[in-house]
Amino acid sequence: MYVRRVELTDFRSYERAAVDLEPGVTVLVGPNGTGKTNLVEALGYVATLDSHRVATDAPLVRAGAAAAIVRCAIVHEGRELLVELEIVPGKSNRARLNRSPVRRAREVIGALRMVLFAPEDLELVRGDPGERRRYLDDLLVARMPRFAGVRADYDRVVKQRNALLRTAYLTRKVGGNRGQDLSTLAVWDQHLAHHGAELLAGRLELVTALAPHLTKAYDAVAAGRSAAAIAYTSRLGGALASERAALEQALLEALAEQRSAEIERGVTLVGPHRDDLALTLGDLPAKGYASHGESWSFALALRLAAYDLLRAEGIEPVLVLDDVFAELDAGRRDRLATLVGDASQLLVTCAVPQDVPATLRGARFDVAPGVVTRAS
Repeated sequence: MYVRRVELTDFRSYERAAVDLEPGVTVLVGPNGTGKTNLVEALGYVATLDSHRVATDAPLVRAGAAAAIVRCAIVHEGRELLVELEIVPGKSNRARLNRSPVRRAREVIGALRMVLFAPEDLELVRGDPGERRRYLDDLLVARMPRFAGVRADYDRVVKQRNALLRTAYLTRKVGGNRGQDLSTLAVWDQHLAHHGAELLAGRLELVTALAPHLTKAYDAVAAGRSAAAIAYTSRLGGALASERAALEQALLEALAEQRSAEIERGVTLVGPHRDDLALTLGDLPAKGYASHGESWSFALALRLAAYDLLRAEGIEPVLVLDDVFAELDAGRRDRLATLVGDASQLLVTCAVPQDVPATLRGARFDVAPGVVTRAS
């Protein structure tokens, strides 16, 4: 799989831009702030319908414009597919496949499989559990696009259930009848357990498949200085069954146990949205104990493991390294270059070409504010 062409209209700093790409290595060179990351962010949005940099769509639209448009021509197994996305802040985005409208934007997920490593990924190691849950769910969707619907359904149920609990909490504070407010809670419990069990089963299977790739990737990046491992942690506690029916029952029981606490706090306390991915180096948790270099290596290993897992399962994703080499020492640079050199398509951004190992200097584009030009 590779991206043959990407066109941007009113996306971030680009009023209009069109870039023709090819398989193999492409290096985007330009000073910081000129728009290199904006370009790969647009590709990431096509792959996930989300930005790795911001939580809402509004910053993606160029100042003064009403909407942004991203077009991406993707070649996979000899066939080309055109994805078009119109990003309209505050409204539902519109999407087309081969110029035909689709009912829901998420139907384009799976057209482009991509793994992106960026400086923000340091938060996978040092940040909150939400960053690691997002990593798992994005990879889950990349493997099996149907999980985009599962994820959306689960998020909707949690939102509705939280609204109900919040109403009951506020009613109780003013001395009202909370029983009436909670009359439909059992129904939402069933929905949460059903969709949550499906999402949880997918995550558990994913972590099992991902773990050996993570250990191998970290060993390669860090030259065997420590053993890295991952494990899924849940508020359900103990060893989790992999069968959906058993997980659904466990969620229902946990919801019943936490009912009083949830009413007291006005929020859902049980479910995959409260879980985490534990990262360890040797016998210690990476968060709080890993050095800066170890944290970078772990974050990079998480992305490389995702890339290796997709490839092992017959999916050849586009690989993007956004301003990565400047943060690595010479040894890690060379080892990383060896690991990714055979990618079907590798996009690298950098401020100066010298940051990129010579083995990865393929096609080059110079990036200036709002302009991308192929170097001769």
